[in-house]
Order: sequence, then structure tokens, then C-alpha cells
Amino acid sequence: MTELTIPARPHAVIWEMNETALIVIDMQKDFLYPDGYGALLGNDTGLLLRTVAPIQAVLAAARKQGMTIIHTREGHPADLSDCPPTKLTRWPAGNRIGDPGPMGRILVQGEPGHGIIDEVAPLPGEIVLDKPGKNSFYRTPLDELLREQGIVNLIVTGVTTDVCCFATVIAANDRGFNALVLDDCVASYSPDRHTAALETIVAQGGIFGWVSDSTALLDGWK
Repeated sequence: MTELTIPARPHAVIWEMNETALIVIDMQKDFLYPDGYGALLGNDTGLLLRTVAPIQAVLAAARKQGMTIIHTREGHPADLSDCPPTKLTRWPAGNRIGDPGPMGRILVQGEPGHGIIDEVAPLPGEIVLDKPGKNSFYRTPLDELLREQGIVNLIVTGVTTDVCCFATVIAANDRGFNALVLDDCVASYSPDRHTAALETIVAQGGIFGWVSDSTALLDGWK
């Protein structure tokens, strides 16, 4: 076993690397590209693109270490059978999940916008989980996959900080998994919400987990 100390807030973590997995959440074209769903809703997708280079560096190091790597994609089958009405009708017609969008039907599995961006695309053998909700554990086999591999720690990257990443960290905590979020590897359409989400995670001595950055992690690996 290889023990790694990672400087973090509210305090450093000391983790066994064979008990740790990297999760890359929803780095999808619909969210990050300027002609995707995020932009259609009026968001500045450029705020998310800053995560690409640090995630690439972390992915490369994790692959070299032989770490378990999990990618997630938010979306639904073509018939939208797993999309709850609350999610489906929250936006006006034309901007709804399943409607025609600039990159195919919005957040529908198999459409171009649903795919993970080329810059951080999964390699053969890496786990890819399709999820219908924000929380990566909801209606996915993530919990079982982690337990089968003896994983107790998650390094969290992806988008967005305040929605799918935050929801996943809370769900991981409730299930007994540790979560370390890399500040420069997550982003929000709102810098204020990004900061608030990270501050909530580390509040009260780390109520939901820890926050660090890619430099601290990569320095530890070196």
C-alpha cells in the first residue's frame, strides 16, 4: 500500500492510494461548450473550461498510478423515462431536457451534447456511469463499484461545483466515503456559488469533506 499525505482544508488527509478513486463528474459538451445546453440557459461556459488543464494533469497522474477512475454523465434515455417531472418542466418549452438543442436533443444519451469532451475523454477500461440526477450515487451502481474495489476515498473533479459535485460529496459522506474536492478541477457558472459550496464542504471541521487543489495532489504523488 502507498500512503499519501495531501495538504487540504480544514486539515491534511492521509490516504492509502489503493483505497482511493478519482471521479470526473459530468465533463460533458452540453455543459462546457459554448454551443451547448449550459450556454442555452444563459450561462458563461468559459467559466467551466478552466478545469480542463488541471483535470488533464490529474488524469495523467492517476492513470500512471493505476488508480480507479470513474467518469459520470448526466442524461436520460430517448424516451425520458427516468426524468422526473420536476426536472423536466422546470424550464420553458424549447429549453427543456429532451428538446432539440444546438448539440442534439438536450441531455439525451447518445446525442453529441451528452458526450464527454474530447480533452478529458475516458480511456478504455475506465468506468463511465450514466446518471439521471445530480448526485452520482442516485440510481447508479457507484456505491457497489466502490465497495467491491475496497475504495473509501474519492478525489472529486468536474462540474459544476455547486450542483453535481456538491450533491455527490454530500451523498458520499452519507454513505461513509471520504471526499476531497480539488478547487481548480471543479467550477461553477457562478464564482460566488463555487466559493460558497467549497466553504460549506469544509465548514465545522470538514462537515462534508476536504478541499485541496491539483498542485498539492500532484506534488504529493511526485
